[in-house]
Amino acid sequence: MIESPCVNICTLDALSGTCFGCGRTLDEIARWSAMTAAERSRIMAELPARRAASKTANAQTATG
Repeated sequence: MIESPCVNICTLDALSGTCFGCGRTLDEIARWSAMTAAERSRIMAELPARRAASKTANAQTATG
């Protein structure tokens, strides 16, 4: 079974283009099963920073 960061919160952030739940882009989600293990590992390593950046950007937008 292929490891996936999906947490079943499949909503894209209009600002960043990433999923609120997992942090992947729509393209990454679509290609996930066809990616090499190295590609998936690289993306998995980037996801915490992406989610944090998305939360920060959305909080700043909400506060003006």
